[in-house]
Amino acid sequence: MPSSAIAIFWIFLRLGLTAFGGPVAHLAFFRQEFVGRRGWLSDATFTELVAVCQFLPGPASSQMGMALGLSRAGYAGAFAAWIGFTLPSAVIMISAALGLTMLGNMLPNGLLLGLKIVVVAVVAQAVWAMGRSICTDALRAGVMVAAASAALLLQGAAAQWLVILACAVVGMLVIKPKAQSAAAAFSVPVTSRHGVVWLAVFLGLLLGLPFVAIALQSGWATLFDVFYRTGALVFGGGHVLLPLLQSQLVPAGWVSNDVFLAGYGLTQAVPGPMFSFTGFVGASLSGSVVQGMPAWLVGTFTLFATFLPAFLILMAALPFWAALRESPRAQAALGGVNAGVLGLLLATLYDPVFVSAVAWPQDMALAFLAFVALVFWHLPPWLVVLLGAVIGGIWF
Repeated sequence: MPSSAIAIFWIFLRLGLTAFGGPVAHLAFFRQEFVGRRGWLSDATFTELVAVCQFLPGPASSQMGMALGLSRAGYAGAFAAWIGFTLPSAVIMISAALGLTMLGNMLPNGLLLGLKIVVVAVVAQAVWAMGRSICTDALRAGVMVAAASAALLLQGAAAQWLVILACAVVGMLVIKPKAQSAAAAFSVPVTSRHGVVWLAVFLGLLLGLPFVAIALQSGWATLFDVFYRTGALVFGGGHVLLPLLQSQLVPAGWVSNDVFLAGYGLTQAVPGPMFSFTGFVGASLSGSVVQGMPAWLVGTFTLFATFLPAFLILMAALPFWAALRESPRAQAALGGVNAGVLGLLLATLYDPVFVSAVAWPQDMALAFLAFVALVFWHLPPWLVVLLGAVIGGIWF
């Protein structure tokens, strides 16, 4: 790895150890580091790059880091930025899954219940915040409600993909996007020809992996297909992982709903990208999926599979970004997709998050308290998660 890429790794490793608070907070850390402190790019260019990453599917803060690393040291720099920013949270989450598996029934039931209840508040806060920025008019709100209703009535992962596709079509037909300002320059060593190749790889894997998984009847191929498709279709932030993965893993018996939600709660308490949750899920999968392999290796594999489409689509989009963001059809479709994924998250807030966590009045009381602490008292999510686990362990 070139020396410049190694330097980028250490910069992003420090950010990965200290960047708490989710994607919005991560972008604030990045702006302070790369605009204010290091002067790698102007504020206008930084803002434009944020727009690129928020437009595309995938984890916006991680894609932002990849783009910054790419601009400084090519593909090696992009890889170094991703590894540095992801490594701390990945190690924590995979280790937590291993610890949860080893301890098993030794953990107090109330601790896991406290984590599940806090997830209710975390998802409710995400719906609240995303709704205020995405559903800016009655039309988008209507798309959100329709998507939530469809997700509740039509169970299964395939139904969720169809809901997202339908929302994109509806958005393209009826949503009128706002006019976009001229794009600021952002130089990357990716030509338009390379962009087409990356796009072909992205689409080839997205469309071909289901057939490969069926043909090979391999646990590894199935996992790669599930986690790759999830990473490829996450719009609107890491919280959308919850409905997409839950609908595929929990009904199949690959992971219990309690463990799934507990891991999601733990993710709020660690720095770095929320996509590291997929490392926890992979390391928690039952042995019937991939037999004879260490759990940490499975977690690393699922983590890589989820992040891969974010890299591919970013490399494909950067050479064409100026034209893409100025396309009214693309903007309108994205408006519909964002409202649709918010609807999926709203449906998930009810089932399985709420119905599996809140059964008694004291459960609801803790959920209310956690929501107020997040939204109105502005306590950091990691602190609310830890307090919820402690209160659950003592109270329940």
